Amino acid sequence: MTAMADAGRDISIEALSALATGRAAELFASDMQAREADIRACVTGRRVLVIGGAGSIGSATVRALLPFAPRSLHVVDQSENNLVELLRDLRSAPPGIPVPDFRVLPIDFGSPVMHRVLREEPPYDMVLNFAALKHVRSERDVPSLLHLLDTNVVKCARLLRWLGDTQRSYRYFCVSTDKAARPVNLMGASKRVMEEIIFADGAVPRERAAATSARFPNVAFSDGSLLDGFLRRLRKRQPLAVPVQTRRYFITLVEAGRICLLAAVCAPDRHLLVPRVDGEKDLRELQAVAEAVLRAHGFEPRHYRDEAEAKRGVEADLKGGRYPLLLTPLDTSGEKSCEEFIDDGERTVEIGLADLTAVAGRSAPAGAVEAFVRRAEELVSNPAAAVSKDEIVRLVGSVVPSFHHLETGHSLDQRM
Repeated sequence: MTAMADAGRDISIEALSALATGRAAELFASDMQAREADIRACVTGRRVLVIGGAGSIGSATVRALLPFAPRSLHVVDQSENNLVELLRDLRSAPPGIPVPDFRVLPIDFGSPVMHRVLREEPPYDMVLNFAALKHVRSERDVPSLLHLLDTNVVKCARLLRWLGDTQRSYRYFCVSTDKAARPVNLMGASKRVMEEIIFADGAVPRERAAATSARFPNVAFSDGSLLDGFLRRLRKRQPLAVPVQTRRYFITLVEAGRICLLAAVCAPDRHLLVPRVDGEKDLRELQAVAEAVLRAHGFEPRHYRDEAEAKRGVEADLKGGRYPLLLTPLDTSGEKSCEEFIDDGERTVEIGLADLTAVAGRSAPAGAVEAFVRRAEELVSNPAAAVSKDEIVRLVGSVVPSFHHLETGHSLDQRM
């Protein structure tokens, strides 16, 4: 075994996450403590449905829910393997699963089978939806964009119709993203459309339901993230790649679960929660994070600007205690140099939380949401419908006027 393989064995995700965030103290713990009574009132002894609950953020929220002892906790996800791992992990760790009715359901949340579940199960008190495509690389082509719209918008609207038909009084939460504020890519804009849908009149009946969301930054080492990719590249002896002069906010998986639970319970109806951040203190240079991860694994980073040279240099660098780090320009479509959480004209509302503030949801132009969903459903379901990326950009812009698509001609798929 190489020094590299041995070096990373005992480094915990918690320790690596501290390198990424630059913080030793956890966020949102005081808010959880301050609102514990509110969370217990909404969760303890209640029926909770978590959709997309086997992914990184969904499973972190499942773990945040467990100490509050819901009567029923049903977790839906398309990934059967991730559901099984979640179940095994929870049952193998103390205190196990302190929920009388805990179930995992390998279901597509937009399928007729999901509709059957909602019709046949007793009503849920809370529904938390984490099912989404989250990669900016979905910009790559029209089929990928249609799948993005289907998951992030069409199925979300369909689920809301089914909930309206089958549930009584409930709270609905759907996770958003920082990329929904001043969106420059179609992934972020699709989540902004999702916000518009759940806050629109009629989608979630105001007289018997509340709808909330949350935007938050990168979750360190979540599945599929750039930092998770660092660890996978290390295991496979492949170069790390990182864009230069690019800064990001990071939170941990535990912190992400706390934000989502607080937003699901404490955010006012038709509001979303965003973290309070200090641009100078909290932004982290991605290159510096990559270098810290390499040093934690016992390597000194060696910088490359050429992809082929970086790949050729792996074995020689390893022998010298170094590791190749490819520095790339930030020139792919839909990428910002740093995150934002609040769009122009959005109104913040204080709700008594130390680390989070609320943003009032805004309504799209009259009829725009309904027209968008109808057209998106047609494009997704009709393989003969002619569509281009430009039309999808215009369609999204009809609901999100602040959307300014950043098209560079370069895709993340062209990067390592």
